[in-house]
Amino acid sequence: MFPAGPAPWPRLRVLRALWALLVVLLAPWRLWAIQETQECTWQVVLNNLESVGKNDAIDHFVDQELYTVDKVFDLLVDAPIDRDETYLGFPYYLKINYSCTGESSEALVRKGHLTGLKPVVLVTFQSPVNFHRWKIEQLQIQMEAAPFRSPERCDAEEVCLMSWYTPMPMKNGSVVMRVDVSSNGLGPFIPNKRFHVNINGFLEHGRDQELQFTVGNELFHLIPQYFVNVPSRPLWYTVDQTPVLILGGIPEEKAILLTDTNFKDFFLVELSIDSCWVGSFYCPQASFTATIYDAIATESTLFIRQNQLIYYFTGTYTTLYEGKRGSERWVRVLANECVKRLCPVHFHSNGSEYVMALTTGKHEGYVHFGTITDGLVSFQLLPRHRSVCSAILVVNCSITWAIFVAGDYNLLMLVEIVGPASSKYFQVVSYDLVNDYLVVLHTIPEFIPDVRGLEFLMILGTESYTNFPMVPKGMSYNPYNNLLFIWGNFLLQSFNSENFIYLADFPKELSIKYLVNSFRGDMAIVTENEEIWYLLDGSYHVYQLFPSKAWEMYINLQVLQQSSLYAPNETMVTLFYEDNKLYQLVYLIDSQQGRLVKRLMPVEQLLIYQQISDEYVLERQGSHLTLSFSNFCPFTVMRLRELPNPQIYTRQERYRAQPPRVSEPWGFHSENSLAVYQGLVYYLLWLHSKYDKPYADPAHDPTWRWWKNKKQDQDYHFYLASNWRSAGSVHIDMTSYEKIYDLKAENELPERIFLDKGTSYSFSVFLTARKPEVQHGPSFQVLSPVDLAVVLADPHCTEAIVKEKVLVNLNSVLFWVTLSDKRSCFDQGISGHNLMKTSMLVKVLGSSGHCFRNQGPHMQSNLMVPVLIGCPPGKRLAFDITYTVQYNRVQNKHYFDCVKVDPEMPCFLFRDIFYPFFLVQDLVTGDSGSFQGSYVLKVVGGGPTLDTIKEYSEEEIYRFNSPLDKTGSLIWTVENTTTTEDLSFNIMSHNSLGIEWLCQKNSPCHDTIPHNIFAPEFFFKVLVSNRGVDESTYCDYQLTFLLHIHGFPLSAKRAFLILLVSASLFVGLVILYIVCCLLSPYMVKFCNILRWKINSIIGLESYYTYSTASDSRAFNHSGTVSWRNSRLNSRVVYKGAEENKAET
Repeated sequence: MFPAGPAPWPRLRVLRALWALLVVLLAPWRLWAIQETQECTWQVVLNNLESVGKNDAIDHFVDQELYTVDKVFDLLVDAPIDRDETYLGFPYYLKINYSCTGESSEALVRKGHLTGLKPVVLVTFQSPVNFHRWKIEQLQIQMEAAPFRSPERCDAEEVCLMSWYTPMPMKNGSVVMRVDVSSNGLGPFIPNKRFHVNINGFLEHGRDQELQFTVGNELFHLIPQYFVNVPSRPLWYTVDQTPVLILGGIPEEKAILLTDTNFKDFFLVELSIDSCWVGSFYCPQASFTATIYDAIATESTLFIRQNQLIYYFTGTYTTLYEGKRGSERWVRVLANECVKRLCPVHFHSNGSEYVMALTTGKHEGYVHFGTITDGLVSFQLLPRHRSVCSAILVVNCSITWAIFVAGDYNLLMLVEIVGPASSKYFQVVSYDLVNDYLVVLHTIPEFIPDVRGLEFLMILGTESYTNFPMVPKGMSYNPYNNLLFIWGNFLLQSFNSENFIYLADFPKELSIKYLVNSFRGDMAIVTENEEIWYLLDGSYHVYQLFPSKAWEMYINLQVLQQSSLYAPNETMVTLFYEDNKLYQLVYLIDSQQGRLVKRLMPVEQLLIYQQISDEYVLERQGSHLTLSFSNFCPFTVMRLRELPNPQIYTRQERYRAQPPRVSEPWGFHSENSLAVYQGLVYYLLWLHSKYDKPYADPAHDPTWRWWKNKKQDQDYHFYLASNWRSAGSVHIDMTSYEKIYDLKAENELPERIFLDKGTSYSFSVFLTARKPEVQHGPSFQVLSPVDLAVVLADPHCTEAIVKEKVLVNLNSVLFWVTLSDKRSCFDQGISGHNLMKTSMLVKVLGSSGHCFRNQGPHMQSNLMVPVLIGCPPGKRLAFDITYTVQYNRVQNKHYFDCVKVDPEMPCFLFRDIFYPFFLVQDLVTGDSGSFQGSYVLKVVGGGPTLDTIKEYSEEEIYRFNSPLDKTGSLIWTVENTTTTEDLSFNIMSHNSLGIEWLCQKNSPCHDTIPHNIFAPEFFFKVLVSNRGVDESTYCDYQLTFLLHIHGFPLSAKRAFLILLVSASLFVGLVILYIVCCLLSPYMVKFCNILRWKINSIIGLESYYTYSTASDSRAFNHSGTVSWRNSRLNSRVVYKGAEENKAET
C-alpha cells in the first residue's frame, strides 16, 4: 500500500502535543478573532436555462451555441438600447450560494439577501493558444449577481429558496475560465474563492438529451482496487490552457479519470479504443495490459499510451475553430512505431501545442515530435537526417527523456549510451530544430559525488565520487528561470543546461518517480515509495514533507478538528499545482467506504511545524521547564510598498456589468430580467470584440458607441425607473456597463509582468529587522541584518537596480527595486505574439523556508514573478481620422468631402497634399496618444468601388510604392530623403511633409472612369507598418485601412476624347437649330396641309359611318326616301368641299 498519511493513527505523544499546542498559542490574536466567526464559503454551480430556480440542478459546460433574447428586448420599448442590433444570450448561468458550518444554507442565503449581501463575480478568460486565429488578450468581466426566488411553492414564508445568478459568458478562442467570487462588503464575512468553469468538448447530448461522453462510457463505481496499492502518477497538461484534465494508471482497465473542474468533481470513463493487443506483436514487449500508462491533455486534444500504442481524441470546441472538428473515435497514430513513453510539453508556443513520443526498435534514437494546431495533429521525426546515436558517434543509445525549449526552438534529450563491456552512462544532448544541429552539453557522472557534509556541490569533474551509481530517469525545465533539473536517485540543477549543481539534501537511497513544478518558484518531488519532498527555487535545501514529524503533527490537529479530508487509510493518486498551491488527489477509505477527494497540501504549515520540532530547547526556570524556540527568519515584518497600478504591466482588461434594476418590491429578478442581463453582458463583450477597427473613434472606449446618442436621455430613464414606470419593469442604467481602467495594486506583486522596449517596473520592500546591530565609531549607524537580493533569469536581457535606506528609528530597512528591459533580447513582434519568457526572483538572504506570513500561512521572502518581454497585449495602431481631417483642412486651407458623405470614412481630395496621423492606443489602460515613431506606408490594394477592391501582388506593391520605380507606376510620393536600408520604400513619421498623389500612367488609379457626372473616386487599401524602421518599441504595428480619395483628374487622351465628343454634340445641336430655323415656314405649311388632310379623312370616315347606319334603319319604310336623302347628303358634302377649296 502507498499511504498518503500515517496508518494506523499514531498516538499523541506528550512532546508532540506540546508542539501542537504551542503552534496554536503562537498564532496572533487576530486569528483567534477570525476563528470565532463562522467559517463560511461560497458555493458555485453551473445551470442551463431550464435549470434556473431548481434547487439541486448542476450542469456541465457542454453547449457552446448562443440563443436570441430579442423577444425580451422588444418589450423594453422605452429603454436605452439599440433596436437595430441583435441581442443574444449565453447558454448557462452561474448559480451562487454560500454555506457556513452548523447552519442551513437556505436560511443563510435569505439572511444575506436581507442584509444587503450581493456576490461579485469576476470571470477571467484564458487567452487562446492559436494567436494566428484569435487575438491575444487578458480579458475579465466583473458582474454583480442578481437575486432570484425559486418558483417552487412555499406556504410558510415569503421566500423559501433563493439564489443569486449571473450569466456565464463565453468568448471566442477561450475554453478555460476562472471564476472568482467575493462579497460586496455587506452581510457576513465570506472569504474570496476561486472556481474553474471550463468547456467540456468531450461531452454531448444523447438521443434522450442525457449527457454522454464521446471518448467512452462513464463508470459509476469507484472500486477500491482501482486505487488501493496503486502507485501515484503525474498529471500532465498544457499549463493554463487545458479545460479537461485526464489521469490514467488504473490497473488492468482502459479507463481514465476525467475532470473539467480541476478535480472539484470528476468522472471515471472507460475509453472506447480498440484491443490493446492489435498491432503490438512486433514490438519488444513481454506482456500486455489494458492500463493507460501515459495521459496528456492539451487545449483541445487528449493523448494516451496503452502498451506501445498512441491514441488521440480531439474534442468539439466551436469557440476554438470553425465548424465541428471533433473526433468521432480515438485515432491511432504512429501505428508502425513501438512507443515506450510520451513526454509532455507544458507550454504552448507559436500558436501550437506539442507532445513528444519516444520509441524503441527501428527508430531508436529518434523523437517523434507532435504538433497540435486547432485540433489537428501531425508528427515529424527528429533529428531530420540522422539519429542521435549517429550524431554523437555511438553505436547503441536510447533516449530516456526529452524536453522542448520553445523559446530557443531547441530539443533537450537525456540519452542513455551503452559503452564497451556493457557499461552505461548518460549525456544531455541538445538539438537545434532551426539549424538541424546537435551537440552534447553535459555527461552525467556514473556515481554519486562525495559531498562530505556540503549542502550542494558544483560538478566540475574534479570531485571525488562514492560507489553508489547515479541512475538518471528524467528531466524537468522551467522556461521562466531557465532552471533544468535532472532527476533519478539524485537531483541535479543547472541554469544554463551545461554546468550542474548536485543537491546533497536529497538522499541517494531514494529514487524520484516524477517532479511537479509550479513554474512560480517552487516544486514538489514524489519518490517511488510515495515520499513527498519540496524545493524552493534559488535554494539548495530539499525539505521532506511526507513522511515527517511535521506531517504527523498536522494529521493530529486534523483529527482534533474532525476533518473529512483525512482518513486512517488513504492512497495518493496524484500531486499537482493549481493557482500556485499544491494539491493532492487522494483515495480515502473510511468506515469501509472509499471516496476520492482533492485537498490542499499544507506546505507552509508543514515547514513551520518542522522548524518548531527541530529547533527547540528545554530550559529550566525555577522549578519548571520552559520551551525556547529559535526563529531563523531575519525579519519580523515584510511589506511591499509603492506598487504601481497593475494594469499597465499585467495587461488585464476588465469590464463591469451590473444586473438591470427591477421594480419587484423584494428586489427579486424574473426570468425575463435575467434574460435581459444575458443580452447586456453579451452586447458588452460584442462591443469589445468589434472595437479593434482601423479608424479611431473620437472617444477611446469600446462602450462609447453604445451610449453616445443616449446619454442625453439618462435623466428621463431614471425618472421612469424612480416612479416604477420602466417598460417591462426593467431599468437599464447606462453607468453600470463600462470598462475599468484604474485598478489599484493589492500590496502584492502581480501575477506576471509585461515589459516593452526600455520600460521598467518599480516597487519598494519594507523589512523590519529582528536584531539590530549597532556600530560605534565616527558616525553612529545601524548595520542592516537583512539583505535583499534580486535574481534575474536572463541578466543580459533585464537589469535590476536596488537602493537601500536604513530607517534607524524603525529598526527597518527600505529597499527600492527597479526592473528594466535592456533593449537587447527581442525583435519586433505583433502585440502578444512570441513573447520571451524570463523572471525576477526577490528574496531576503537567509530566509528561504524560514519566513511565513500569519494569514494563511503564506511563505514570504521568496517572491518569483514571471516577466514577458516583447510587445504587450492590448496595444494597437489606429488611423486618427479626426485629427487628420482637422490638420488637412488647416494645411490645405480647405476641405472637400465626397458628395455622398460617409461619417465612418471621410474623403480626401486628390489634388490636396495628404497628411496622415496615427494613434497608439492602449486598450488596457485607455491611453491614446499620437504615434511618434517611424513607419512605412504602402498601398497594397484598391479599386474604384468597395466591391471591386483587389489585392496587389508583391511585384505590384513594389512598383506602386517604391521611389526606385522606373515604370511610371507610382501612386504617391513624398518629399522625404529617408528610405529603408535597401532604398525600396520611404520612411515616414508624424513630422513628414505629406503625401502627394500621382497615379502615374501605369498605376491602377490612373485614368479612372467616372460612373456619374461627378469626378472619379478611388479606394486605396493602405498598409502602415513600423517593422524594421522604428526602434522605440518592440511592437510591430501593422495597420490596414481603406482610404477614400475623390476628385481624380482624367488622362489627356480621355479628356481630349470627352472634349471632342462634347464639342461634336454642341456643334451638331447648333447646326440642327439653324436648319430648324430656316425650314420652319415650310415645315409649318407642310404641317397645316397634313393636318387638313388628316381632318378630311377623319370627317369622311365619320360621314360614311353615320349614313350607313341611317340607311339601314329607313330601308324598312320607303326606298324612295332613302334615295333622296342620299343625294341631298352628297350635294351638301360636295358644296362644303368646294368652299374649302375656294378659301385655299
